[in-house]
Amino acid sequence: MSLVKNPIALMSTFLWVGFVCAISFMEAWLKFKAPGITIPLGLGIGRLVFGALNKVEWVFALAILISGIMGRENWLKLLNLAYFIPLLILLLQTFWLLPALDARAEIIIHIHDLKPSNHHLYYVIMEVIKVFTLTLFGILHFKTLKS
Repeated sequence: MSLVKNPIALMSTFLWVGFVCAISFMEAWLKFKAPGITIPLGLGIGRLVFGALNKVEWVFALAILISGIMGRENWLKLLNLAYFIPLLILLLQTFWLLPALDARAEIIIHIHDLKPSNHHLYYVIMEVIKVFTLTLFGILHFKTLKS
């Protein structure tokens, strides 16, 4: 029989993974394939969607943290490193990468010319690491009980 020690954390973890996969790995590039979507329009949509995604990610991250604290989770266990890596990534994205990408999008929307940067590559790499570690964190929260 399987037991979930902390169902709120588990649900929040996999919902977080689902949101990131749906937005970052599907919506982000598909919107530019829609008829009539220009680069400025697509960037405007992206800024709005990724700003909203960031807020939703914080809700999931805090839900995991609060439910772990309330469940007296031992945060020093190795398996919880798989939570702190995505949390660190979320902090970097919130306070550095998303503002940088937002500023670039604003310049491209109004000026239409900007030299390339690696910001999008950094974002994609961070998203892959985030999804991998969150999935690992979620899987490690299943416990097996003997009847």
